[in-house]
Amino acid sequence: MKTLSFVAGLIIISVIATACSADDLSVIPDKVVMASGTVLQSGSSRAATTDVSASDKVKLVKDNGVFSFELFHELKDDPGNIICSPHSISTAMAMVYAGAAGNTEQQIADTLRYNLPQERLHPAFNWLDSELNRRGEGAEGKDGEAFRLNIVNALWGQKNYEFRQSFLDILAQNYGAGLRIVDYEGETEKSRVTINDWVSEQTENRIHDLVPPGAITPDTRLVLTNAVYLNAAWYYPFSEYPEDFFFTLPDGGKTAVPAMSIQETFHYSEGSDYQAVELLYDGRELSMVIILPAEGQYESFENKLNYDKATGIIDTLVEREVIIRMPEFEFASQFKLTNLLSSMGMPDAFSKKDADFSGINEHEQLLIDEILHRAFIVVDTDGTEAAATTGISVIPVSADFDYQPPVEMIIDRPFIFFIRDIETGTVIFVGRVVNPLEYPKFDLYSCKLSVTKEVIS
Repeated sequence: MKTLSFVAGLIIISVIATACSADDLSVIPDKVVMASGTVLQSGSSRAATTDVSASDKVKLVKDNGVFSFELFHELKDDPGNIICSPHSISTAMAMVYAGAAGNTEQQIADTLRYNLPQERLHPAFNWLDSELNRRGEGAEGKDGEAFRLNIVNALWGQKNYEFRQSFLDILAQNYGAGLRIVDYEGETEKSRVTINDWVSEQTENRIHDLVPPGAITPDTRLVLTNAVYLNAAWYYPFSEYPEDFFFTLPDGGKTAVPAMSIQETFHYSEGSDYQAVELLYDGRELSMVIILPAEGQYESFENKLNYDKATGIIDTLVEREVIIRMPEFEFASQFKLTNLLSSMGMPDAFSKKDADFSGINEHEQLLIDEILHRAFIVVDTDGTEAAATTGISVIPVSADFDYQPPVEMIIDRPFIFFIRDIETGTVIFVGRVVNPLEYPKFDLYSCKLSVTKEVIS
């Protein structure tokens, strides 16, 4: 069985009429670079990661993990299936965080759990990006080609706009992101299409139209994009389950769904209120962890699931022969995260009065206008295909064991899953399945979840 995942992130910066004066911002004198040409490259090259301490590496992964499950808790009250990539969101937000100052900077740090100071946070992200991009050497992908886990970043800036050199340097040195020049003022729609084409290309045409009409305006100054793409085969392949398989829905009803099965030695754990299994991808460097709450206890288990509980479950996994039967599933999610992140503790970043991104431009007040995230996943006997995109817009204001018989894990009711990097512990995707036949889709404008049968293609 095989798997593919993709994530992209986007940040849009626009100008509004009632901008504050530069005197109201936390201004630090700095060299300014005017955007011109096709791609504006910082004079700095991407930094090596040898200067990142072991403690900073551990801290970054843990803090990102804490945010992953806090984000999941904010999303879980919406009905239906969920798929998102906290790693994409954290990376995209870290890039705009590089230009934040004052209370805006502190609120972003508190909300995203950036507990390292800026001068250590961005090199730590650089290290993690480098680690993840090295995964899968010699392993197989879903399509029979090589395993891919690619993480890329890009900036899209208004031509002739002045950007701080220090901001561009941080993003070049730690995120490998050059500034691509577009004309939001004169060619708004063309700029939107250009960014969407980049997202589509990075996702191998799985994610289209991340930026919807109207999300970019002539006031937009900067868009930051992050993309993560995973294409990997399962280490142990699944087979079609030949019999009828009924999945229990949250309301107690049952529905027949396509299913698959396997009997193999996996890392497995169980407690009074759950079963858990880790499914390795080819190369044994990434895995999908599935947590199946005990019958009748899904809601209570989900409510208390956090990073510490998830890592505690992982720590108790032991090798065990397991018989697994589980549904095939396919669904997509779209989220507008502006209000959500504001309610989580960073309202100033979206405020015409209080936003402070003077680290990007000291002459015009900027604020975040949109944060968009899109994700897609399919799991069947041929493998897993997943994709996700995140968009943020900013606008200026103006081992040995005794033998035990096989244990059965029948995944026939709602469950939680996350895809992680085993060595670092990084959570790349997190989600849940409450109905394998539904395809949740988020309305970017009403912020209400609607359930459709549409699949992103």
